[in-house]
Amino acid sequence: MKPTNVEEYIELLPENARVKFKELRSILKSIAPEAKESLKWGKPVFESESILFAYSAHKSHLSFIPTGPALEPFVKELTGYPVKKDSVQFLYERPLPVELIRKIAKYRKEQAEEMGAKWRY
Repeated sequence: MKPTNVEEYIELLPENARVKFKELRSILKSIAPEAKESLKWGKPVFESESILFAYSAHKSHLSFIPTGPALEPFVKELTGYPVKKDSVQFLYERPLPVELIRKIAKYRKEQAEEMGAKWRY
């Protein structure tokens, strides 16, 4: 079954992924409470004028996808986490770096609002 909304996406996750996923979702909601949640490319996203960030669950990790430019200022703080072009991965076996996620999400949100930064994918 392919999910059609974020709630269905969450229900399809294994328990260990679901707990961490809900924690990440809660952090992102706290930064962008007015943003609309939907699925794009099969991943949950928060969007306002543009997509603020996407996030997804995988076998052994969560991916937080705020775009590459939003990750650049935090490169030193992201040492120890697998970082891809537009995303960072958080293993289920480790606690989420809550404050770091908040800082990156806030930076991305401000970047999108102030500069009209569009999503690159």
